[in-house]
Amino acid sequence: MKLGLSSNALQHSGGLERYAMDLVRGFAAHGVELAFFARRFDTSLPESGMVERHRINVSFLPGKLRDRWFSWRLRFARRAAHVDVLIGCNRVDSSDIAICGGTHLGFLQATGRAPKRSDGWQIELERSQYARSKVVVAHSQLMHDELRGLYGVDEAKIRVLYPPVDGTRFKPTDAVTRAALRRKYGFADDEIVLLFPSSSHERKGLPLIEAALQDTPLPIVVAVAGRPPARTSGRLRYIGYVKELAECYQAADFTILASTYEPFGLVGIESVMCGTPVIFPSNIGCCDAIASHAKFVFKPGDLADLRATLARAAAAQGERARLAPPELADAAAVRYDPSVAAHVDALLSLAKQIAPTS
Repeated sequence: MKLGLSSNALQHSGGLERYAMDLVRGFAAHGVELAFFARRFDTSLPESGMVERHRINVSFLPGKLRDRWFSWRLRFARRAAHVDVLIGCNRVDSSDIAICGGTHLGFLQATGRAPKRSDGWQIELERSQYARSKVVVAHSQLMHDELRGLYGVDEAKIRVLYPPVDGTRFKPTDAVTRAALRRKYGFADDEIVLLFPSSSHERKGLPLIEAALQDTPLPIVVAVAGRPPARTSGRLRYIGYVKELAECYQAADFTILASTYEPFGLVGIESVMCGTPVIFPSNIGCCDAIASHAKFVFKPGDLADLRATLARAAAAQGERARLAPPELADAAAVRYDPSVAAHVDALLSLAKQIAPTS
């Protein structure tokens, strides 16, 4: 059985492109031959040498048309590469296993944005992908519910598989190392640091977080990692675009998001695997995958409830500090096996079930 994997790019990025990179390493560790179809390849990455590369050029087209062109060209490219089972990590209508890490209809519904003509094209392509695939892998229960309610996907086709996290990178550290990391990022001993990892501050809820911290007597500061915020203050600091985000999780007291739409929210799993509890709204997909002792949950968009939750978290921080490494070692904080190997095993099992028998 020859496997194929489709993604917008093979490069360091977020979302499903990062997920695709994890799959490349996981399949390579299993000794699985993998054809990789993408618009771009960063050939300096070791993962680029682990796959059979197939580039589909879209650069000559306007941005709004590139998804449909890529999907159309992929139909022929996968046949030419003799792929038996194709895993689609982007909007492609010839995937056998469609990965759902977010839906466009769900995004529009959550944000209240009126659809444009180009939105219709994306939704049409999603509908075609889910209809033609043999299996749809939902990265959260939230995605399962959107697939059923917004796209009418047959329950029998859907498998909920939470995405993997590299446990060799995201893990607790000792007190001495953590103290050094707090000094490195400018965190004082007497302040409660909320890490806000984001490249889309409005969607991730930074305005609501800032509003919740106004006039609070609590010694709370927000450390933004990623894109620079429009402004900084005594409460809001920018610590830069941090490549080793695990260090920031280990140094912070909590990780916070207030997103309007977050299909899974991998940062939540990464954070608790580093020993750092999260402060999240209940609409974030990964909340179901995090144990109650490792999260503080508030009502989405509710300023008063966020303020109350911050007060609860600050009080608990003084009592229990961080998550103890033994709790993480027995997977008490994460309610599934987040290893890349376990996730790849599940995908391989699905692929073998639907692979051609001839």
